[in-house]
Amino acid sequence: MSISTTGVLTRARKPEATGPPRQPLARRVSLRRWISPVVLVAAWQLASSTGVLPPEKLSAPWTVLTSAFDLARTGELGNAFVFVVSLGRVGAGFAIGAVVGVLLGIVAGLSRWGEALVDPPVQMLRTLPFLGLIPLFILWFGIGEETKIVLVALGVAFPLYLNVHSGIRTADTRLVEVARALGFTRGERLWHVVLPGALPQALVGLRQSLGLAWLALIVGETVNADAGLGYLINNAREFLRTDVVVVGLIVYAVFGLATDALVRVLAAGAGPARSPGRRARAAVPGRARAAERGGPVGQVQRVEA
Repeated sequence: MSISTTGVLTRARKPEATGPPRQPLARRVSLRRWISPVVLVAAWQLASSTGVLPPEKLSAPWTVLTSAFDLARTGELGNAFVFVVSLGRVGAGFAIGAVVGVLLGIVAGLSRWGEALVDPPVQMLRTLPFLGLIPLFILWFGIGEETKIVLVALGVAFPLYLNVHSGIRTADTRLVEVARALGFTRGERLWHVVLPGALPQALVGLRQSLGLAWLALIVGETVNADAGLGYLINNAREFLRTDVVVVGLIVYAVFGLATDALVRVLAAGAGPARSPGRRARAAVPGRARAAERGGPVGQVQRVEA
């Protein structure tokens, strides 16, 4: 039986909008994020101009900007040695703290005995304010570079440990069981499922660690520093140059934002490629070939069938 469609009216399409195209949502959101910083800077300038905020307490934004140009023109701020010293301290402390934090997190996350032995002392040390350990570090390591590097390393290690340990412990058990059913060895399950599953949280810990690394550097460079941004800020403090102090803090903030943006780019690129599901699917063809040869995968499939 056929149905005739003669005389059936079709629904008229709505005319397309002829106005200007709407801006993408991401662009509108990014513009909104600039509203509060601009308002704060404007309020800061207004308070300085009206005398509510005296210059000996905090210089005006325009004064800070002028001082930054003066320091760059004279070479005091643009001196490569200033940046190299500070970046070297952060790099050395971050490398040491990252290795210690990741290794301890893996040991505690993969082993019950490792968690029982490693987690209690780490949790006790984590509750200590690491900036309050500066007097003890000075007694142990002196007032040289070692104190600054150890301080940065200590600030880096704890966030990485917590996030790596938590990421391993909260791995998707269903994927682990599927990998076990496919005949993955313990090392292969760790490489293809557990570690990729812990990677997103480890990257969160990496971002937190980088922020604490710059915070620790700011404090560490106040301890008898003879070079670096902290040395520049300390000299400015002696002469009540709040504008130069703010310039140094802004440079610290720029470095921190740059490293955080770098980690976010790495996270965006590594997320899909290192997902546990994709890694497991990439390893499945090898399991299929093992099944064709009558390997352990074929035996598991025959049992389940």
